[in-house]
Amino acid sequence: MNTPSKIASLAMLQALANYLDQGSSNATLIFYDDAKPPTVNENADNSARLLTVNLPKPCLKSVNENNIELFAPNTGIATKTGTATWARFFNGEGLAVFDVTVGTDIVLDNADLVIGSSVKLDVIYLVPQI
Repeated sequence: MNTPSKIASLAMLQALANYLDQGSSNATLIFYDDAKPPTVNENADNSARLLTVNLPKPCLKSVNENNIELFAPNTGIATKTGTATWARFFNGEGLAVFDVTVGTDIVLDNADLVIGSSVKLDVIYLVPQI
């Protein structure tokens, strides 16, 4: 695939944020403690689900020079104990949009979650892959 310019990549990420907002519900980010599936088209193992956070609607906060920023999601409560290894974004229609790897694509203060603990993400930046 051809690599788009940074400006075009930021526009694509802005369109992605708008796609996250589609649907009657809010977009969600769900963290899992198992191996990330090879593609977003493969279903996640619901027994590996650790935490769900809801993004505000609209979720796009700003388009910056090198990234886009999403509004911070609400605080989530861990539903089981485990180490978050990856997460999946779902749009407001409940459709899987993209996956991220914890520690590489998304950083948590502590990836080791304990059932009943609250988790707050301060910010989400999406950076173009250029």
